[in-house]
Amino acid sequence: MSDGYIVCTSLSFSWPDETPVFDELSFSVPAGRTGLVAPNGSGKTTLLRLIAGELRPTGGTVTVRGVLGYLPQHLPFAGDRTVAQVLGVDRIIAALHAIEAGDAAEEHFTTIGNDWDVEERTRAELDRLGLGDLALDRRLGTLSGGQVVSLGLAAQLLRRPDVLLLDEPTNNLDRDARDRLTAVVRGWSGCLLLVSHDRALLDEMDRIAALDHGGIRWYGGTYTDYEQAVRAEREVAERQVRTAEQDLKRQRREMQQARERAARRASTAARNLNNAGLARIVAGGLKRDAQVSAARANETHANRVGDAQARLDQASRAARQDDRIMVDLPDTTVPAGRTVFHGEHLQAGYDGRPVFAGDGVELTIRGPERVALTGPNGAGKSTLLRLISGDQQPVSGTTTRAEGRVAYLSQRLDLLDPERTVAENLATFAPALADAERMNLLARFLFRGPRAHLPVRVLSGGERLRATLACVLSAEPAPQLLLLDEPTNNLDLDSVAQLESALAAYQGALLVVSHDERFLDAVGVGRWLRLADGRLTETGAPAIG
Repeated sequence: MSDGYIVCTSLSFSWPDETPVFDELSFSVPAGRTGLVAPNGSGKTTLLRLIAGELRPTGGTVTVRGVLGYLPQHLPFAGDRTVAQVLGVDRIIAALHAIEAGDAAEEHFTTIGNDWDVEERTRAELDRLGLGDLALDRRLGTLSGGQVVSLGLAAQLLRRPDVLLLDEPTNNLDRDARDRLTAVVRGWSGCLLLVSHDRALLDEMDRIAALDHGGIRWYGGTYTDYEQAVRAEREVAERQVRTAEQDLKRQRREMQQARERAARRASTAARNLNNAGLARIVAGGLKRDAQVSAARANETHANRVGDAQARLDQASRAARQDDRIMVDLPDTTVPAGRTVFHGEHLQAGYDGRPVFAGDGVELTIRGPERVALTGPNGAGKSTLLRLISGDQQPVSGTTTRAEGRVAYLSQRLDLLDPERTVAENLATFAPALADAERMNLLARFLFRGPRAHLPVRVLSGGERLRATLACVLSAEPAPQLLLLDEPTNNLDLDSVAQLESALAAYQGALLVVSHDERFLDAVGVGRWLRLADGRLTETGAPAIG
């Protein structure tokens, strides 16, 4: 096993607008597989970027022992780059080919170094990740989102890292690609820090690190073990809340009873003093003593009530569930017989090559259908969605859309202006909404207070998806057809459940690309399409992958 590790000491970080993310955070990640979990927006991606050196901490230190590999959530790959350039082997391979052609210039040997087997290792790594058919000179713009993610992972593995950071590596991956990724993770012998919302992948971990309120809590075992531990903690916390509530009621009741007793004693004492015929100065002294004693008793009970309230507040915080988004989709009813979209002989092309087989694909969507579009990475699913939405024009074929808007959520999350704030982007999509309505809507997507005024470029992947959902689903007019391309990417598990509930209540037509069978079942998919080998077919049953 590699001896790579990560140590963060008194790590602090704030954004340029002084929004704090971490303050004096200290922890270490040993060799083995560690899963980092937390709700969206807690700072998981920011923490990985700090470890990778993409961000500079405002305080404290980060130490990484060994060679570091980092697969970010959003890969910074331009569409005109080649596979070899992304893998970082283009210059070495060019030098090898030059030497093979008889050019013995010293600079070629310097470029190659000890990497004489780079072509064999590259092909082996691509084969391992299901990319064996990719030519090294192929442009990234012709690849699917899942292929790009797998290619990014191959690039990191070729570096032979001792420490590997993976941020949502299953995004856009089909079943086969996920299985290959799982095999890589399962066989990892170095230090691995994984951010993911994929339960199956998290169940391959040796330990779970839960990022919570600026600190990290450690749990041994898999994600399932972590869930059981958290469930037990919450049960204890909920019992403590009930106990604290009962204690607070008792303390308040005893304080009220003490006040009533003190009032009765004071009234009785006043009558007795009058009847005793004591001198006025003596009677006044006794009365003051009684008042001081009553005040002291009242203060004691008030302190007890305050302590009981503090214990209740602490117990309530410990039992608090993570925030969840509340998606209120437009109330759009589409009649059962209405044709929302019809396409005939649709064809698209990249680099002069057709995407679909034969005369192209045909597709009709009627009424409030729930349609799942499945198939392997690179089959053309995202291309088909762009053709349906009108974002891309077909090379040949015709499209017909019903009146009303088609709302399209791209897996690349590139609809928003990264330099503008979340609130400003929403104002662009929904200009008719009043400011107060926009802020209330953003709060339902967990952008409350200052977070609604953060620029999109600083958001985590999950936050960016929530912001895009808020904008796309709130634009006018309400969408008749909703196209979703891997909508659960980057969402935490609670937010996925909320999205499922909202989509289940949506009354328009829905076409969704997803590799998550549980999600597709939860939103009520009743029609299954599979795109593979350039052909679109009705499967009649789930056929994920």
